[in-house]
Amino acid sequence: MPPPADTVKVAIEWPGAFPKLMEIDQKKPLSAIIKEVCEGWSLGNHENFALQIADATNFYITEKNRNDIKNGSILRLTTSPYQTAIQLHERIQSSSMDAKLESLKDLANASRDITFAQEFINLDGISLLTLMVESGTERYQKLQKIMKPCFGDLLSFTLTAFVELMDHGIVSWDTFSVAFIKKIASYVNKSAMDTAVLQRSLAILESMVLNSQDLYHKVAQEITIGQLIPHLQGTDQDIQTYTIAVINALFLKAPEEKRQEMAHILAQKQLRSIILSNVIRSSTPINDEMAHQLYVLQVLTFNLLEDRMMTKMDPQDQAQRDIIFELRRIAFDVECEPNNSGSIEKRKSMYTRDYKKLGFINHVNPAVDFTQIPPGMLALDNMLYFARHHQDAYIRIVLENSSREDKHECPFGRSSIELTKMLCEILKVGELPSENCHDFHPMFFTHDRSFEEFFCICIQLLNKTWKEMRATSEDFNKVMQVVREQIMRALTLKPNSLDQFKSRLQNLSYTEILKIRQSERMNQEDFQSRPILELREKIQPEIMELIKQQRLNRLCDGTCFRKISSRRRQDKFWYCRLSPNHKVLHYGDLEESPQGEVPHDSLQDKLPVADIKAVITGKDCPHMKEKGALKQNKEVLELAFSVLYESDEYLNFIAPDKHEYCVWTDGLNALLGKEMTSNCTKSDMDTLLSMEMKLRLLDLENIQIPEAPPPIPKEPSNYDFVYDCN
Repeated sequence: MPPPADTVKVAIEWPGAFPKLMEIDQKKPLSAIIKEVCEGWSLGNHENFALQIADATNFYITEKNRNDIKNGSILRLTTSPYQTAIQLHERIQSSSMDAKLESLKDLANASRDITFAQEFINLDGISLLTLMVESGTERYQKLQKIMKPCFGDLLSFTLTAFVELMDHGIVSWDTFSVAFIKKIASYVNKSAMDTAVLQRSLAILESMVLNSQDLYHKVAQEITIGQLIPHLQGTDQDIQTYTIAVINALFLKAPEEKRQEMAHILAQKQLRSIILSNVIRSSTPINDEMAHQLYVLQVLTFNLLEDRMMTKMDPQDQAQRDIIFELRRIAFDVECEPNNSGSIEKRKSMYTRDYKKLGFINHVNPAVDFTQIPPGMLALDNMLYFARHHQDAYIRIVLENSSREDKHECPFGRSSIELTKMLCEILKVGELPSENCHDFHPMFFTHDRSFEEFFCICIQLLNKTWKEMRATSEDFNKVMQVVREQIMRALTLKPNSLDQFKSRLQNLSYTEILKIRQSERMNQEDFQSRPILELREKIQPEIMELIKQQRLNRLCDGTCFRKISSRRRQDKFWYCRLSPNHKVLHYGDLEESPQGEVPHDSLQDKLPVADIKAVITGKDCPHMKEKGALKQNKEVLELAFSVLYESDEYLNFIAPDKHEYCVWTDGLNALLGKEMTSNCTKSDMDTLLSMEMKLRLLDLENIQIPEAPPPIPKEPSNYDFVYDCN
């Protein structure tokens, strides 16, 4: 006979004694269970004891997480979090090096548990650790030469405990002194430092910069890019990852006016080439965290173009007009005529003719073409770079098109402006980096002017595609669509260099794009005749009901959601799932990402579906209205939704990806009797409807479909028909 639903069978350990097998009544107070266990081993003062999960985590069992205990779990009776915190608080102040080292190691392990962390922090433990870092470790500096491993471990465990305690988000980062920041920075600035100490120090600096604008200024005064660069030249990918994370954090939090200055310093220190040779082209495979940091650096670097992208050209600014004169001079090999050469009308006519050949929309005053934002002045910068650094290609494109018939000429000026705008959209210039993206492109780390070189390759592609399509000015938008598709398909292949990108584009000619489109069109055949459309309308409600049931089934399976925190490496999770009868949402916090489904009875909180008033998405969600760089991220906004219930209470979600977002918003809307409008629903409807239509339209005339499968034939009487190859 199975045990009652509220009873779990466990084994409980105690040092020096045989483990006990015990049934725990989950309705009984935890203190009463601990008292019962203590009495079994004749231990007094049961309030000084607690239960832990006997695994690598050693997490304490509390009233909040006790439902995580499963049948067959092994627990350990141990001192309570409060008693452990008091003991470690005293032991880490020991005068004995060995005792201090051992206690700091224990503290680093115990600090991962939030129950212990709260108790230790209540004893002002954070202040004690910072004091030890600021001044307490000084007394051991003299011993460093003769006891270097011991000193490194001592400091490493101190910083590890500090990082673990701070990651719980209980204490504000704004409370730390300049002396503490200087000390942490000194560990990063030293050329030879213990690897574990260096890693923890870099992690602390990153968190300081991301969590406090005030601390950003203090850290920026202590750390220079030149001091961080050597850490990238080693072979430890974790150290390299943390180093790039600190650079990204400084970049992200820097005021607008200082970002260009910082970019100039990064260029001087050859950061790009160092990352290319020591990280991207290293023999060590790039892990997800490093890929994310490279992606963030790529985005932040391209975002430096935003200022020029959003700057309109001033048609009256002579310096800006001189750039257009320079484009004309390089293309047609003409010198600027003195003011007295010829009549004004003649000069205007000559300029208008040349500007028309250059492909500007406004032939009289091409400066007006650059008043559109985006791309603003960035387009003119790209054109000038192309003209100066790829002069032969520039002259060839301009002269080639100026000698064609008017209806087939590819307007260089207009094309450059629209292409620059398109490239900014593809690379999402001006948008903050996504928290979960790893999509960096190695080729952008192979050149100091990668965006400009990217443009130069693409403008030549555009001219080539224009000729292949035999396009006219009326086909301009069609050509741009084909060019966009060519670029996107080539980028998907993740070329390692700009030359490789160029060769990939050579293989994606207009003819090849047409073949790809034809192939895709054949796989998505669209039927437009009236009988077919009527059949589609008849089938559609059935398919929609099928999608609805699938969404509700997925909600019943549940999803693990991640809580947004300032530090990506220490993820916090919670789980939510719908009850099988579709009447209750069960949810609760998790210590780690689960493997498979989480049972309903282990989720502590409940929300009746009948209490839900509305589903809110995007920037209207309450947790998206908070300030902060991560909260303003466009991609995070697209994954956010909230459930409004009772008296203006909210249950806030951030989906792990776009698919889960669609599943949950669709499912919740279905529960409320509202229409499912997500992109996934539209895609699923198209796919399932197409499949169902094709099945129903199969030519089955004169074909008998048997009700039972045909019988398996008898074995042959002999196998003489088998041919022996030997």
